[in-house]
Amino acid sequence: SRLGMWAVIEGLVAEGTTVLLTTQYLEEADQLAQDIVVIDHGRVIAHGTAEALKDQIGGDRIEVTVVNAGQAGAAADVLRTVSTGEPAIDEGRVSAPVSGGSTVLVNAIRALDVAGIEVSDLLLRRPTLDDVFMSLTGHAAEEETPVIAKRGRRGRQS
Repeated sequence: SRLGMWAVIEGLVAEGTTVLLTTQYLEEADQLAQDIVVIDHGRVIAHGTAEALKDQIGGDRIEVTVVNAGQAGAAADVLRTVSTGEPAIDEGRVSAPVSGGSTVLVNAIRALDVAGIEVSDLLLRRPTLDDVFMSLTGHAAEEETPVIAKRGRRGRQS
């Protein structure tokens, strides 16, 4: 299992073994790696610890899920007033970088209420390595599609 493999890797590292891990599962890199190199299309685009990479894109992020996905744009406008950067919209979810901890949550919910935007979920979180990858590359880390070679058939021509 995946967690079993994590335990084996953590055990090897604890014994002083250097492990070179390649993964597209950024949660795995966050959990297991002391030093991370981000590669996109064969180019090294970032290098550092998980925390250092997360700090590069800013501190905490506020995420708001609106009841009516049609209000996501209006919610993004509201978040601009409390954020330190440009909000991102993903269907009915809006996220933006912020500073100020829980005070920002209070200010955001008040501003959303004044704007008449119903919220189904609101949270404050640290960025993930997925956020880092998206920020650095403009796209999500995704599994590569395997290339399957078609075999030619050998045969006699009549």
